Amino acid sequence: MATPSGLFQVAVLTENNQVYSDDQIVKLFFATCQWSKYTVRNYRSAINKFRDFLGDKSLKEVTWKEIEVYRICLVEGLFSEQDKPKAPATIAIHLAPLRFLYKWGSDPNINIFKNNPTTRMKAPKIPINSKNNYLTKREVACLLAQLKRQGPRDYLIGATLVLLGLRVSELVSIEKGNFHTDPEETSIWLTINGKGGKEREVKIPQTLWNLFNEYFAYLSDTSMLSSQKVFPISVRLVERIIKTAREQSNLGKKVTPHWLRHTNATLALLRGATLQQVQESLGHTHINTTQRYLHTVQQISKAAPDFVADFLNDSL
Repeated sequence: MATPSGLFQVAVLTENNQVYSDDQIVKLFFATCQWSKYTVRNYRSAINKFRDFLGDKSLKEVTWKEIEVYRICLVEGLFSEQDKPKAPATIAIHLAPLRFLYKWGSDPNINIFKNNPTTRMKAPKIPINSKNNYLTKREVACLLAQLKRQGPRDYLIGATLVLLGLRVSELVSIEKGNFHTDPEETSIWLTINGKGGKEREVKIPQTLWNLFNEYFAYLSDTSMLSSQKVFPISVRLVERIIKTAREQSNLGKKVTPHWLRHTNATLALLRGATLQQVQESLGHTHINTTQRYLHTVQQISKAAPDFVADFLNDSL
């Protein structure tokens, strides 16, 4: 997240028009960006890898040639220990921070870079391979039953992920003060600090709210109700919790927390929610992201062979 002191520092340095070192440029870049700590960590790592690739060349000296050579090296796996080509999604993860960095620095109001060498960079085409990454009703019940055996915290984590479709970073950021009622006090809502620092409101089903209250009572009884965070744990621990439940449940699927987000979207659309409702609930910036689930839902509801079978039913 951008801090007032960081923004002040940017304003002073840009006004003085001084020559920046690469370390200063990267520091200023992150000082002005409103991203979660996880995004900052990943972007910083990607930028550092690019700087290692550049050697003695500075970020200001980069042209489209260096960007293109770096992209080709990623594609051919020249930076990996086994020299294995990187997957398109991995390549995109390495290149996106560079695109943001140079777009920011070449802005006339910033004017750190004379031009943006990433404008000609070709983004890798990422195949959509998550359309089947959802759980059935039986599998959800099986997973939740195992999480319940693991303890009240793990059970609430699983129920929250599948019922609200949250990202893991959003889940671990929930604070007790984020819950509130609507103006008529007929329902409970949760303020989510989402991707890119964007806030959204998500309605809490009564069943889930009852689970939260039971959990708060459990924490109070065990003298563990001290942190403002509802789940004062790391993203990695949440991933391990779901992994343990998956393995103990013998689901036969490599279920991750993000699978539960996919499950939420798929089940919501299957049960009649509109694309706009799902988009707002999941915090998708673009409706196109939400539409990816629509194909899966349409195929589940009634695929082309079903129409043919209906027509030929009397002849079969």
